[in-house]
Amino acid sequence: MKMESTFRVSLDRVEEGLAVLLVREEESVSFTLPRSLLPDDAREGDILEMTVRRDVEATEASRQQVAERIARLKSRSRQ
Repeated sequence: MKMESTFRVSLDRVEEGLAVLLVREEESVSFTLPRSLLPDDAREGDILEMTVRRDVEATEASRQQVAERIARLKSRSRQ
């Protein structure tokens, strides 16, 4: 099972604090991120390597928190 994905993007432009990134393999696919998430020295035209990794522990903790909130809400509605 693949737990992470690494791919390259080009920094197309920065508009109002948002970086517009083009996926290199398919430049018709773009997405935006806050500029603050990119390296400080990244400039328009730069190629960046991005890695997306699934955080299993954080996911499980989040699911547990949601389940606990739902349980509390259900118990309140029964009172």
